[in-house]
Amino acid sequence: MRFAWIDLREVPRPQLQAVVDAAVHSRMAGVVATDAELLGTLPPTVTRVLMTGAPAPGTAATKKPGDKEVKGANLPSGKGGSPTGASASAGASASAGTSTGIDLHLRKFGTQEELDALAADNRAAGGTGGTGGTGGPGGLGGTPAAGFIDVRDDRTLTLSCAGAMALPYTVIHFADPTKIPLEIVLAAAESAEGKLVTVVDGLEEASIVFDVLERGSDGILFTPRSADEVFALARLLEATTPQLELSTLTVESIRHVGLGDRVCVDTCSHFEEDEGILVGSYSSGFVLCCSETHPLPYMPTRPFRVNAGALHSYTLGPDNRTSYLSEVGSGSVLLGVGADGRTRRVVVGRAKLESRPLLEIRTHAEDGRLVSLTVQDDWHVRVLGPGGKVLNVTELRTGDELLGYLATDKRHVGLPIGEFCKEV
Repeated sequence: MRFAWIDLREVPRPQLQAVVDAAVHSRMAGVVATDAELLGTLPPTVTRVLMTGAPAPGTAATKKPGDKEVKGANLPSGKGGSPTGASASAGASASAGTSTGIDLHLRKFGTQEELDALAADNRAAGGTGGTGGTGGPGGLGGTPAAGFIDVRDDRTLTLSCAGAMALPYTVIHFADPTKIPLEIVLAAAESAEGKLVTVVDGLEEASIVFDVLERGSDGILFTPRSADEVFALARLLEATTPQLELSTLTVESIRHVGLGDRVCVDTCSHFEEDEGILVGSYSSGFVLCCSETHPLPYMPTRPFRVNAGALHSYTLGPDNRTSYLSEVGSGSVLLGVGADGRTRRVVVGRAKLESRPLLEIRTHAEDGRLVSLTVQDDWHVRVLGPGGKVLNVTELRTGDELLGYLATDKRHVGLPIGEFCKEV
């Protein structure tokens, strides 16, 4: 389960309280600050992370070119009190503990000695801490310790991999925009019990970080400029595709309707053999059109493609929104659907519109609802039946069963709406 921590250290002072309120209201997993008193005012529904701004005890901090100055020293206490600086928090780190509502101490490390000291402190705290968002103390003997590292070369990359294996949380700031170092850390820490948190500059980068190597970073550390960005982040974290309940459709008739324009949808994903996209002439019902993942005698497979149907047709995308095939193009996002109803986002690389003979397939659902699909009139175009059975459209007969999806909503510009609408 991916999560996010809100970094308060550089939030503009006028926006601070609104950001804190938004983080609590949207149930962000954690809040990071240098002000122990401010963290103490937060409810236990968030993980309260105290950033000390200092390396492990007994070592000296080394400032590297490009390091940001910590502005958290100017944060208010959350009660209108006096500012509390990073240095004061560092001095209080040993005594803050659970009595002041601190769930996790976050300290910078840049050497193996500093990492070893962090790992030792965490063992002394009695455990590895929580996994974010549960609140409450994470260790029996004190407050768990987590590490923050700035990755800017091979040495610090190697050290970050070691941290990810040794600590309950490793927060990493990558100096360069490439995601290759993140891939390396993810691979190195595949078996680690701890959580990897990546510093991101914005919501767009957050969405990218969550997809790296398909699994992505466990969490992100984000500095919002306003409460609106906190709520936008919450929507990003909640963005999932649904499990659909597919229905069995029975073929009523097949009719050759003559020349028209049909659309091939070429995606940026490799479809599974039982996957495709949902397409239909009416917004109330769709047929599961098969991807070109199955061999044909006269041409190679195109596992990224769905020969979808006539350009007037609806197709279902994320967020329960439909698009006409005529609207689909490079960069569009559709819903890839499996025969068992599983779904995922697929990005369109291009859509190809060509004139071809067309075939109308009329089916009905168990409740009598009419579901119609118009596709290219050719044997190589396929739809899926129950169990993922592959069916060539020109060989369909009355009584054959197809897989489809029945929508309960009427549509206006692709959005569900509760109005009278009859499609024929």
